[in-house]
Amino acid sequence: MICFLGFLALGVPLVFVLGAAAMITLLVTTDVPLTLISQRMFAGLNSFTLMAIPFFIFAGVIMDAGGISRRIVDFSSALIGWMTGSLLHVACVTSAGLAAVSGSGSADVAAVSSIMQPQLRRRRYDVDFSAAMIACAGAMAQVIPPSLTMVVIAVIGNMSIGALFLSGVVPGLLCIGLLLIVSYFFARKGGAQYKEAEPFSFVKLLRATYAALPAFGMPVLIVGGIIGGIFTPTEAAAMAGFYGMLVGLIIYRELKLSDLPQLVLRAASLSAAVMLIIGTATVFSWLVANANVPTMLASWLRSVSESPLMFLLFVNGLFLLIGMFMETIAAILIVAPVLLPIAASFGIDPIHFALVVVFNCALGTVTPPYGICLLVASTVANRSPIQVWKKSFPPILAMVVVLALITFFPEMSLWLPRSAGLLN
Repeated sequence: MICFLGFLALGVPLVFVLGAAAMITLLVTTDVPLTLISQRMFAGLNSFTLMAIPFFIFAGVIMDAGGISRRIVDFSSALIGWMTGSLLHVACVTSAGLAAVSGSGSADVAAVSSIMQPQLRRRRYDVDFSAAMIACAGAMAQVIPPSLTMVVIAVIGNMSIGALFLSGVVPGLLCIGLLLIVSYFFARKGGAQYKEAEPFSFVKLLRATYAALPAFGMPVLIVGGIIGGIFTPTEAAAMAGFYGMLVGLIIYRELKLSDLPQLVLRAASLSAAVMLIIGTATVFSWLVANANVPTMLASWLRSVSESPLMFLLFVNGLFLLIGMFMETIAAILIVAPVLLPIAASFGIDPIHFALVVVFNCALGTVTPPYGICLLVASTVANRSPIQVWKKSFPPILAMVVVLALITFFPEMSLWLPRSAGLLN
Protein backbone atom coordinates (compact mmCIF):
# COMPACT_ATOMS: atom_id res chain seq x y z
CA MET A 1 0.00 0.00 0.00
CA ILE A 2 2.93 2.35 0.70
CA CYS A 3 4.28 1.65 -2.79
CA PHE A 4 0.83 2.15 -4.29
CA LEU A 5 0.29 5.55 -2.63
CA GLY A 6 3.89 6.62 -3.31
CA PHE A 7 3.68 5.93 -7.02
CA LEU A 8 0.29 7.67 -7.21
CA ALA A 9 1.77 10.76 -5.53
CA LEU A 10 4.57 10.77 -8.12
CA GLY A 11 2.01 10.88 -10.93
CA VAL A 12 2.80 7.43 -12.34
CA PRO A 13 -0.02 6.15 -14.60
CA LEU A 14 -2.39 3.94 -12.62
CA VAL A 15 -1.84 0.80 -14.65
CA PHE A 16 1.90 0.91 -13.85
CA VAL A 17 1.20 1.85 -10.24
CA LEU A 18 -0.79 -1.34 -9.75
CA GLY A 19 1.76 -3.54 -11.50
CA ALA A 20 4.83 -2.00 -9.86
CA ALA A 21 3.30 -2.09 -6.37
CA ALA A 22 2.47 -5.78 -6.82
CA MET A 23 5.94 -6.59 -8.14
CA ILE A 24 7.76 -4.80 -5.29
CA THR A 25 5.50 -6.48 -2.72
CA LEU A 26 6.29 -9.92 -4.14
CA LEU A 27 10.03 -9.19 -4.18
CA VAL A 28 10.18 -7.85 -0.63
CA THR A 29 7.70 -9.99 1.29
CA THR A 30 7.64 -13.38 -0.45
CA ASP A 31 9.75 -15.91 -2.33
CA VAL A 32 7.09 -16.24 -5.02
CA PRO A 33 8.55 -15.90 -8.56
CA LEU A 34 7.59 -12.78 -10.52
CA THR A 35 6.08 -14.97 -13.22
CA LEU A 36 3.06 -15.11 -10.90
CA ILE A 37 2.24 -11.54 -12.00
CA SER A 38 1.76 -12.51 -15.63
CA GLN A 39 -0.13 -15.66 -14.62
CA ARG A 40 -2.51 -13.70 -12.39
CA MET A 41 -3.01 -11.03 -15.05
CA PHE A 42 -3.92 -13.68 -17.61
CA ALA A 43 -6.23 -15.45 -15.14
CA GLY A 44 -7.98 -12.16 -14.37
CA LEU A 45 -8.61 -11.47 -18.06
CA ASN A 46 -9.48 -15.06 -18.97
CA SER A 47 -13.21 -14.47 -18.62
CA PHE A 48 -15.85 -14.88 -21.32
CA THR A 49 -18.02 -12.23 -19.63
CA LEU A 50 -15.23 -9.63 -19.77
CA MET A 51 -15.30 -9.91 -23.56
CA ALA A 52 -18.47 -7.80 -23.32
CA ILE A 53 -16.34 -4.74 -22.59
CA PRO A 54 -14.65 -4.38 -26.03
CA PHE A 55 -17.95 -5.15 -27.75
CA PHE A 56 -19.79 -2.48 -25.75
CA ILE A 57 -16.99 0.00 -26.48
CA PHE A 58 -17.24 -0.81 -30.20
CA ALA A 59 -21.02 -0.31 -30.04
CA GLY A 60 -20.48 3.13 -28.48
CA VAL A 61 -17.95 4.12 -31.14
CA ILE A 62 -20.28 2.95 -33.91
CA MET A 63 -23.20 4.80 -32.30
CA ASP A 64 -21.36 8.11 -32.45
CA ALA A 65 -20.10 7.66 -36.01
CA GLY A 66 -23.33 6.24 -37.44
CA GLY A 67 -25.70 9.09 -36.59
CA ILE A 68 -27.46 7.44 -33.64
CA SER A 69 -26.39 10.19 -31.23
CA ARG A 70 -27.84 12.96 -33.41
CA ARG A 71 -31.21 11.19 -33.74
CA ILE A 72 -31.48 10.88 -29.97
CA VAL A 73 -30.74 14.62 -29.64
CA ASP A 74 -33.44 15.42 -32.21
CA PHE A 75 -35.95 13.24 -30.37
CA SER A 76 -35.14 14.89 -27.03
CA SER A 77 -35.47 18.34 -28.56
CA ALA A 78 -38.89 17.53 -30.04
CA LEU A 79 -40.05 15.99 -26.76
CA ILE A 80 -39.10 18.73 -24.28
CA GLY A 81 -37.55 21.49 -26.38
CA TRP A 82 -40.52 23.76 -25.72
CA MET A 83 -39.89 24.10 -21.96
CA THR A 84 -38.10 26.89 -20.10
CA GLY A 85 -34.40 26.07 -20.21
CA SER A 86 -35.09 23.74 -23.13
CA LEU A 87 -31.47 23.13 -24.13
CA LEU A 88 -30.56 22.03 -20.60
CA HIS A 89 -33.48 19.60 -20.60
CA VAL A 90 -32.52 18.29 -24.02
CA ALA A 91 -28.96 17.68 -22.80
CA CYS A 92 -30.23 15.69 -19.79
CA VAL A 93 -32.70 13.55 -21.73
CA THR A 94 -30.16 12.98 -24.51
CA SER A 95 -27.61 11.82 -21.94
CA ALA A 96 -30.14 9.33 -20.58
CA GLY A 97 -30.84 8.08 -24.08
CA LEU A 98 -27.18 7.68 -24.93
CA ALA A 99 -26.55 5.99 -21.57
CA ALA A 100 -29.02 3.30 -22.64
CA VAL A 101 -26.92 2.73 -25.75
CA SER A 102 -23.23 3.25 -25.03
CA GLY A 103 -22.62 2.32 -21.36
CA SER A 104 -19.75 4.81 -21.10
CA GLY A 105 -20.12 8.07 -19.18
CA SER A 106 -17.17 9.90 -20.71
CA ALA A 107 -18.28 8.92 -24.23
CA ASP A 108 -21.80 10.22 -23.54
CA VAL A 109 -20.50 13.50 -22.15
CA ALA A 110 -18.21 14.00 -25.15
CA ALA A 111 -21.01 13.28 -27.62
CA VAL A 112 -23.64 15.46 -25.93
CA SER A 113 -21.20 18.32 -25.27
CA SER A 114 -19.99 18.35 -28.88
CA ILE A 115 -23.56 18.56 -30.16
CA MET A 116 -25.08 20.89 -27.55
CA GLN A 117 -22.34 23.36 -26.62
CA PRO A 118 -22.48 25.40 -29.88
CA GLN A 119 -26.24 25.83 -29.43
CA LEU A 120 -25.86 26.66 -25.73
CA ARG A 121 -23.36 29.43 -26.55
CA ARG A 122 -25.51 30.76 -29.37
CA ARG A 123 -28.49 31.08 -27.00
CA ARG A 124 -26.24 32.69 -24.32
CA TYR A 125 -26.83 29.97 -21.73
CA ASP A 126 -24.50 29.80 -18.73
CA VAL A 127 -21.74 27.66 -20.23
CA ASP A 128 -20.29 26.52 -16.90
CA PHE A 129 -23.63 25.37 -15.46
CA SER A 130 -24.52 23.71 -18.77
CA ALA A 131 -21.23 21.80 -18.78
CA ALA A 132 -21.78 20.71 -15.16
CA MET A 133 -25.29 19.53 -15.98
CA ILE A 134 -24.09 17.56 -19.02
CA ALA A 135 -21.32 15.97 -16.92
CA CYS A 136 -23.74 14.87 -14.18
CA ALA A 137 -26.34 13.56 -16.62
CA GLY A 138 -23.66 11.75 -18.62
CA ALA A 139 -22.34 10.13 -15.45
CA MET A 140 -25.64 8.22 -15.26
CA ALA A 141 -24.28 5.95 -18.00
CA GLN A 142 -22.60 4.16 -15.07
CA VAL A 143 -26.06 3.42 -13.61
CA ILE A 144 -28.51 3.16 -16.52
CA PRO A 145 -28.05 -0.16 -18.35
CA PRO A 146 -26.05 -1.30 -20.20
CA SER A 147 -23.14 -0.16 -18.05
CA LEU A 148 -19.51 -1.24 -18.44
CA THR A 149 -18.97 -0.58 -14.73
CA MET A 150 -21.82 -2.93 -13.84
CA VAL A 151 -20.35 -5.64 -16.05
CA VAL A 152 -17.02 -5.39 -14.22
CA ILE A 153 -18.42 -5.49 -10.68
CA ALA A 154 -20.84 -8.30 -11.62
CA VAL A 155 -17.92 -10.40 -12.86
CA ILE A 156 -15.96 -9.70 -9.66
CA GLY A 157 -18.88 -10.56 -7.39
CA ASN A 158 -20.24 -13.44 -9.49
CA MET A 159 -23.60 -11.67 -9.77
CA SER A 160 -26.34 -11.72 -12.37
CA ILE A 161 -25.55 -8.97 -14.87
CA GLY A 162 -29.21 -8.83 -15.89
CA ALA A 163 -30.33 -8.28 -12.29
CA LEU A 164 -27.71 -5.58 -11.77
CA PHE A 165 -28.72 -3.88 -15.02
CA LEU A 166 -32.37 -3.75 -13.93
CA SER A 167 -31.45 -2.47 -10.46
CA GLY A 168 -30.06 0.71 -12.03
CA VAL A 169 -33.11 1.63 -14.11
CA VAL A 170 -35.23 3.34 -11.42
CA PRO A 171 -32.37 5.20 -9.65
CA GLY A 172 -30.90 6.32 -12.99
CA LEU A 173 -34.18 7.68 -14.33
CA LEU A 174 -35.00 9.29 -10.97
CA CYS A 175 -31.67 11.09 -11.03
CA ILE A 176 -32.30 12.34 -14.57
CA GLY A 177 -35.71 13.58 -13.38
CA LEU A 178 -34.16 15.50 -10.48
CA LEU A 179 -31.58 17.01 -12.84
CA LEU A 180 -34.43 18.21 -15.07
CA ILE A 181 -36.02 19.89 -12.03
CA VAL A 182 -32.70 21.55 -11.11
CA SER A 183 -32.36 22.76 -14.72
CA TYR A 184 -35.87 24.18 -14.71
CA PHE A 185 -35.43 26.23 -11.54
CA PHE A 186 -32.03 27.46 -12.69
CA ALA A 187 -33.51 28.52 -16.05
CA ARG A 188 -36.43 30.33 -14.38
CA LYS A 189 -33.96 32.64 -12.66
CA GLY A 190 -31.56 32.83 -15.60
CA GLY A 191 -33.14 35.51 -17.77
CA ALA A 192 -34.92 35.87 -21.09
CA GLN A 193 -32.46 33.69 -23.01
CA TYR A 194 -33.84 30.60 -21.23
CA LYS A 195 -37.40 31.23 -22.41
CA GLU A 196 -38.44 29.03 -25.34
CA ALA A 197 -40.58 30.71 -27.99
CA GLU A 198 -41.10 27.64 -30.19
CA PRO A 199 -44.32 25.80 -29.23
CA PHE A 200 -44.66 22.06 -28.85
CA SER A 201 -45.36 20.27 -32.14
CA PHE A 202 -46.88 16.78 -32.08
CA VAL A 203 -46.03 16.30 -35.76
CA LYS A 204 -42.38 17.17 -35.10
CA LEU A 205 -42.31 14.73 -32.19
CA LEU A 206 -43.75 11.93 -34.35
CA ARG A 207 -41.12 12.54 -37.03
CA ALA A 208 -38.29 12.62 -34.52
CA THR A 209 -39.60 9.48 -32.83
CA TYR A 210 -39.81 7.66 -36.14
CA ALA A 211 -36.26 8.68 -37.01
CA ALA A 212 -34.97 7.61 -33.58
CA LEU A 213 -36.71 4.22 -33.46
CA PRO A 214 -33.70 2.33 -34.88
CA ALA A 215 -31.47 4.06 -32.31
CA PHE A 216 -33.75 3.06 -29.41
CA GLY A 217 -33.76 -0.50 -30.69
CA MET A 218 -30.24 -0.99 -29.33
CA PRO A 219 -31.05 -0.85 -25.58
CA VAL A 220 -34.10 -3.04 -26.22
CA LEU A 221 -31.84 -5.56 -27.94
CA ILE A 222 -29.22 -5.50 -25.17
CA VAL A 223 -31.33 -5.47 -22.02
CA GLY A 224 -34.23 -7.44 -23.47
CA GLY A 225 -31.90 -10.11 -24.82
CA ILE A 226 -30.14 -10.54 -21.48
CA ILE A 227 -33.29 -10.46 -19.33
CA GLY A 228 -35.14 -12.77 -21.71
CA GLY A 229 -32.35 -15.32 -21.63
CA ILE A 230 -31.76 -15.02 -25.38
CA PHE A 231 -28.17 -13.76 -25.09
CA THR A 232 -25.40 -13.88 -22.56
CA PRO A 233 -24.09 -10.37 -21.72
CA THR A 234 -21.13 -10.95 -24.03
CA GLU A 235 -23.34 -12.09 -26.89
CA ALA A 236 -25.68 -9.13 -26.30
CA ALA A 237 -22.71 -6.74 -26.48
CA ALA A 238 -21.56 -8.32 -29.75
CA MET A 239 -25.09 -8.07 -31.16
CA ALA A 240 -25.22 -4.40 -30.10
CA GLY A 241 -22.07 -3.65 -32.09
CA PHE A 242 -23.43 -5.51 -35.12
CA TYR A 243 -26.82 -3.81 -34.81
CA GLY A 244 -25.22 -0.36 -34.53
CA MET A 245 -23.15 -1.08 -37.62
CA LEU A 246 -26.25 -2.11 -39.61
CA VAL A 247 -28.16 1.00 -38.50
CA GLY A 248 -25.27 3.30 -39.46
CA LEU A 249 -24.60 1.59 -42.80
CA ILE A 250 -28.09 0.72 -44.06
CA ILE A 251 -30.73 2.79 -42.25
CA TYR A 252 -29.07 6.14 -41.50
CA ARG A 253 -26.36 5.73 -44.16
CA GLU A 254 -23.94 7.99 -42.30
CA LEU A 255 -21.40 5.19 -41.90
CA LYS A 256 -19.21 3.89 -44.70
CA LEU A 257 -17.44 0.56 -44.95
CA SER A 258 -14.20 2.49 -45.37
CA ASP A 259 -14.74 3.99 -41.88
CA LEU A 260 -14.85 0.61 -40.14
CA PRO A 261 -11.09 -0.11 -39.89
CA GLN A 262 -10.46 3.21 -38.15
CA LEU A 263 -13.42 2.68 -35.80
CA VAL A 264 -12.27 -0.85 -34.96
CA LEU A 265 -8.78 0.46 -34.14
CA ARG A 266 -10.25 3.18 -31.94
CA ALA A 267 -12.40 0.68 -30.06
CA ALA A 268 -9.42 -1.69 -29.75
CA SER A 269 -7.19 1.01 -28.24
CA LEU A 270 -9.86 2.02 -25.71
CA SER A 271 -10.50 -1.63 -24.84
CA ALA A 272 -6.79 -2.35 -24.42
CA ALA A 273 -6.45 0.47 -21.88
CA VAL A 274 -9.37 -0.88 -19.83
CA MET A 275 -8.24 -4.50 -20.04
CA LEU A 276 -4.67 -3.68 -19.00
CA ILE A 277 -5.96 -1.95 -15.87
CA ILE A 278 -8.18 -4.95 -15.12
CA GLY A 279 -5.21 -7.31 -15.49
CA THR A 280 -2.87 -5.42 -13.16
CA ALA A 281 -5.67 -4.68 -10.69
CA THR A 282 -6.35 -8.41 -10.48
CA VAL A 283 -2.80 -8.99 -9.23
CA PHE A 284 -3.12 -6.16 -6.71
CA SER A 285 -6.48 -7.46 -5.46
CA TRP A 286 -5.04 -10.97 -5.06
CA LEU A 287 -2.23 -9.60 -2.91
CA VAL A 288 -4.70 -7.67 -0.74
CA ALA A 289 -6.86 -10.76 -0.26
CA ASN A 290 -3.78 -12.93 0.41
CA ALA A 291 -2.75 -10.50 3.18
CA ASN A 292 -6.12 -11.18 4.86
CA VAL A 293 -7.13 -7.53 4.58
CA PRO A 294 -10.88 -8.24 4.10
CA THR A 295 -11.05 -10.23 7.36
CA MET A 296 -9.14 -7.59 9.31
CA LEU A 297 -11.27 -4.78 7.90
CA ALA A 298 -14.48 -6.70 8.65
CA SER A 299 -13.36 -7.22 12.26
CA TRP A 300 -12.60 -3.54 12.64
CA LEU A 301 -15.93 -2.48 11.16
CA ARG A 302 -17.82 -4.85 13.43
CA SER A 303 -15.96 -3.46 16.43
CA VAL A 304 -17.22 0.00 15.43
CA SER A 305 -20.81 -0.96 14.62
CA GLU A 306 -22.96 -4.01 13.86
CA SER A 307 -25.35 -1.95 11.74
CA PRO A 308 -25.53 -2.71 7.99
CA LEU A 309 -26.61 0.90 7.43
CA MET A 310 -23.47 2.22 9.12
CA PHE A 311 -21.40 -0.06 6.90
CA LEU A 312 -23.12 1.32 3.77
CA LEU A 313 -22.50 4.88 4.97
CA PHE A 314 -18.84 3.95 5.42
CA VAL A 315 -18.79 2.55 1.87
CA ASN A 316 -20.37 5.77 0.54
CA GLY A 317 -17.74 7.92 2.22
CA LEU A 318 -14.90 5.64 1.11
CA PHE A 319 -15.92 5.51 -2.55
CA LEU A 320 -16.71 9.23 -2.70
CA LEU A 321 -13.16 9.85 -1.52
CA ILE A 322 -11.60 7.25 -3.82
CA GLY A 323 -13.62 8.49 -6.80
CA MET A 324 -11.95 11.89 -6.50
CA PHE A 325 -8.55 10.39 -7.23
CA MET A 326 -9.00 7.12 -9.11
CA GLU A 327 -10.51 5.84 -12.35
CA THR A 328 -13.83 4.05 -11.85
CA ILE A 329 -12.99 0.55 -13.02
CA ALA A 330 -9.66 0.54 -11.19
CA ALA A 331 -11.37 1.67 -7.97
CA ILE A 332 -13.90 -1.14 -8.24
CA LEU A 333 -11.27 -3.76 -9.05
CA ILE A 334 -9.13 -2.75 -6.06
CA VAL A 335 -11.73 -2.05 -3.37
CA ALA A 336 -14.84 -4.06 -4.27
CA PRO A 337 -13.27 -7.53 -3.78
CA VAL A 338 -12.35 -6.45 -0.24
CA LEU A 339 -15.80 -5.09 0.63
CA LEU A 340 -18.08 -7.64 -1.05
CA PRO A 341 -17.48 -10.42 1.53
CA ILE A 342 -17.93 -7.89 4.35
CA ALA A 343 -21.24 -6.73 2.86
CA ALA A 344 -22.38 -10.34 2.69
CA SER A 345 -21.46 -10.82 6.37
CA PHE A 346 -23.72 -7.87 7.23
CA GLY A 347 -26.59 -9.51 5.33
CA ILE A 348 -26.63 -6.87 2.57
CA ASP A 349 -27.97 -8.04 -0.79
CA PRO A 350 -25.02 -8.13 -3.24
CA ILE A 351 -27.05 -6.44 -6.00
CA HIS A 352 -27.99 -3.60 -3.66
CA PHE A 353 -24.39 -3.24 -2.49
CA ALA A 354 -23.07 -3.29 -6.07
CA LEU A 355 -25.50 -0.54 -7.11
CA VAL A 356 -24.42 1.63 -4.16
CA VAL A 357 -20.80 1.20 -5.27
CA VAL A 358 -21.61 1.94 -8.92
CA PHE A 359 -23.59 5.07 -8.04
CA ASN A 360 -20.72 6.31 -5.89
CA CYS A 361 -18.39 5.74 -8.82
CA ALA A 362 -20.74 7.79 -11.02
CA LEU A 363 -20.46 10.62 -8.49
CA GLY A 364 -16.69 10.24 -8.61
CA THR A 365 -16.68 11.02 -12.32
CA VAL A 366 -17.95 14.57 -11.63
CA THR A 367 -15.77 15.42 -8.61
CA PRO A 368 -12.29 16.89 -9.05
CA PRO A 369 -9.43 16.39 -9.40
CA TYR A 370 -9.89 13.19 -11.42
CA GLY A 371 -13.60 13.40 -12.37
CA ILE A 372 -13.37 12.28 -15.99
CA CYS A 373 -16.90 13.41 -16.99
CA LEU A 374 -16.24 16.85 -15.48
CA LEU A 375 -12.92 17.09 -17.34
CA VAL A 376 -14.44 16.08 -20.67
CA ALA A 377 -17.38 18.49 -20.31
CA SER A 378 -15.13 21.41 -19.35
CA THR A 379 -12.66 20.64 -22.16
CA VAL A 380 -15.34 20.58 -24.86
CA ALA A 381 -16.87 23.77 -23.40
CA ASN A 382 -13.40 25.38 -23.46
CA ARG A 383 -13.61 26.19 -19.76
CA SER A 384 -11.39 25.23 -16.83
CA PRO A 385 -12.57 22.34 -14.61
CA ILE A 386 -12.63 24.71 -11.60
CA GLN A 387 -15.01 27.11 -13.38
CA VAL A 388 -17.37 24.26 -14.19
CA TRP A 389 -16.99 22.71 -10.71
CA LYS A 390 -18.14 25.96 -9.06
CA LYS A 391 -21.49 25.64 -10.87
CA SER A 392 -21.87 21.90 -10.31
CA PHE A 393 -23.16 21.84 -6.73
CA PRO A 394 -26.93 21.84 -7.52
CA PRO A 395 -26.78 18.88 -9.95
CA ILE A 396 -24.34 17.00 -7.70
CA LEU A 397 -26.72 17.54 -4.77
CA ALA A 398 -29.47 15.90 -6.85
CA MET A 399 -27.20 12.89 -7.36
CA VAL A 400 -26.43 12.73 -3.63
CA VAL A 401 -30.17 12.71 -2.84
CA VAL A 402 -30.67 9.67 -5.09
CA LEU A 403 -27.63 7.95 -3.54
CA ALA A 404 -29.15 8.48 -0.09
CA LEU A 405 -32.45 6.99 -1.25
CA ILE A 406 -30.67 3.94 -2.68
CA THR A 407 -28.73 3.49 0.56
CA PHE A 408 -31.68 3.80 2.95
CA PHE A 409 -34.31 2.06 0.79
CA PRO A 410 -32.88 -1.11 -0.82
CA GLU A 411 -36.20 -2.03 -2.46
CA MET A 412 -35.88 1.03 -4.65
CA SER A 413 -33.21 -0.84 -6.61
CA LEU A 414 -34.26 -4.44 -5.94
CA TRP A 415 -37.97 -4.49 -6.77
CA LEU A 416 -37.50 -4.37 -10.56
CA PRO A 417 -35.04 -7.31 -10.83
CA ARG A 418 -37.18 -9.17 -8.27
CA SER A 419 -40.30 -8.53 -10.35
CA ALA A 420 -38.47 -9.90 -13.40
CA GLY A 421 -37.71 -13.11 -11.50
CA LEU A 422 -33.96 -12.48 -11.36
CA LEU A 423 -33.87 -12.26 -7.53
CA ASN A 424 -35.53 -14.26 -4.80
